[in-house]
Amino acid sequence: MNILTCFSFCKPTKFRGSFNVMSFLVLLFLLAHHREILQSPFSDKSSPILSHIWISKSHDFEDKASGIEVIRRKTQENSVENGVLTTNKSPSLICSGLYNHTGYGTKCEYLRANPQCNSGGFFNYILFFYCVCQKFSALGSVILGIWLVVLFYLLGNTAADYFCCSLEKLSNLLKLPPTVAGVTLLPLGNGAPDVFSSIAAFVGRDSGELGLNSVLGGAVFVVCVVVGTVSLCVSERNVRIDKKCFIRDVCFFLVALGALLVILIVGDVTVGGAIGFVSIYVVYALFVAASEVIKKHPWSCKPNSAESLLLPVSGNRLANEAVESESVQTPLLQSDSAEAGTSLQDKLPHWMWASNVAIYSNEVIKVSGTNSPKFLWGWNEEDTASDQSSFSCSKLCSWLELPLTIPRRSTIPIVDEERWSKGYAVASAFLAPLLLAFLWNTRDDVSFLAKATVYLVGAVVGGTLGVLAFVYTKADHPPQRFVLPWVLGGFLMSIIWFYIVANELVALLVAFGVIFGIQPSLLALTVMAWGNSMGDLMSNVAMAMNGGDGVQIAMSGSYAGPMFNTLAGLGISLLLGALSDRPSSYVVPRDSSLYFTLGFVVLGLVWSLAVLPWNNMRPTKLLGMGLMVIYLVFLSFRASLALNDESMSG
Repeated sequence: MNILTCFSFCKPTKFRGSFNVMSFLVLLFLLAHHREILQSPFSDKSSPILSHIWISKSHDFEDKASGIEVIRRKTQENSVENGVLTTNKSPSLICSGLYNHTGYGTKCEYLRANPQCNSGGFFNYILFFYCVCQKFSALGSVILGIWLVVLFYLLGNTAADYFCCSLEKLSNLLKLPPTVAGVTLLPLGNGAPDVFSSIAAFVGRDSGELGLNSVLGGAVFVVCVVVGTVSLCVSERNVRIDKKCFIRDVCFFLVALGALLVILIVGDVTVGGAIGFVSIYVVYALFVAASEVIKKHPWSCKPNSAESLLLPVSGNRLANEAVESESVQTPLLQSDSAEAGTSLQDKLPHWMWASNVAIYSNEVIKVSGTNSPKFLWGWNEEDTASDQSSFSCSKLCSWLELPLTIPRRSTIPIVDEERWSKGYAVASAFLAPLLLAFLWNTRDDVSFLAKATVYLVGAVVGGTLGVLAFVYTKADHPPQRFVLPWVLGGFLMSIIWFYIVANELVALLVAFGVIFGIQPSLLALTVMAWGNSMGDLMSNVAMAMNGGDGVQIAMSGSYAGPMFNTLAGLGISLLLGALSDRPSSYVVPRDSSLYFTLGFVVLGLVWSLAVLPWNNMRPTKLLGMGLMVIYLVFLSFRASLALNDESMSG
């Protein structure tokens, strides 16, 4: 039986229905109290970055009273904006008086008197917990916990059903070779949740330590837990992985970690330094592309294999299944195998574009064969003939998902043949500029006249695009001309939604840190890293268990994926920070625990580098168990570090 069906054993429809019901109720509960907790997400007044009460001029400090480490990015002068004195402060320092609330009857009274104690985001989660749920703290914890899961789902689903779709279309329009697409657009789609979470932490909330811990926490999770799980699952199959591919990926990853270590030790980075850090991945991509070109050259007698980063090539059973599914869905004859391999040279199959985020997808994938599922592993199921009623529980659950789906579907253009809808296309063309205008006007430094002008421009541009979309598109198929603007529009709006959701996710984690007295960096290292890496775990294990070259693809993705997230996610974040602080250098958030996290990532890589060649490149139980032990030691070490910090603060 195909391993991709393993996720359907838990009756995913019931799980999906329960999830939709809980998500709807939580969203309804939050919106019901919008007068108290709804706020401008990027407003200085609601942000933990700017405070009009506390005045500070310092480099680094720690708030031991709340047990949350806070590091300031750099010394900044106090400034006066619109008659209000502002300065950079962190919520942990601003909220340090919340726990004792001296002079106030309750914590809610303290929060209302000190509105700068705020984690940011669309909702004031701290106020929600202590005021709305003042007498029902357990209920508040459950609601915020469910909302955290919803935000993780929105982040992954946006990548799976919107962003990856745009990347696939963009790759086909630009006619990128599979090798080029496999090391550029493909990892960007599968690593989008990690990359944009890091960027949101650095830029949106000025919580760089969250971004660093999230990416490195995800790296140690994938390198240890995902690779360890894959090794344990295939240890009895006597499967060998390609030695050159493995050593290449691990060595480049070690170089990336070494460069990051230098940045952390120096403590600041310039624009040139950030560009140099990102360029490490450019060198890796060029190295992979050059290797593939050499292998495909007529003088090379070695047939293609799945040696490069998640690249399907001829001879790959997974790739051949994809070719079958994208053809007439009939088994390939022996004589057709060469032709199938040639077709794979033109473009990557559809299933690979969202492989690591497939568990969040609601879209179908065509796979032929009696033992192959018709849908992506995740929350999808086949329509049963027994469900003939016009109203059912499953339909009700689908309707309850609409509040999470319609805002994105109505603002992100999609030109996929199977998902095309003229109504949504016209709506996205009209509403996307208005959404951009709304986000621009959420800032405090925009005057009333400027806001009105921005809304007017957004309405005019949106109206024009909406009319053009209505006139020049057909109801039965997506546009055949001027497809590139549609694809670029979907690409841009997917990024906008990534930033919105990731910014909200970071704000909620900061709020959890304030509410429960936990270091936000520790939450990013665990909760945020686990949430963003769960897709890697499930998809890589499924591909490895599927046999063929699936083990090679899973192992390559387990090293190249975290390397891309480190170099692209942190690299772009550092670059944006350096650009904003020019001509000065960007001061990297100081967190001594990052050195230990880096050390455990390196330890996991070195263990794999030692054990795999020793076992003739066969993943064994020794490799898997060793990596699992390393991760458990890592978690124990970080937990003891957090407890020591808490005892010292006490």
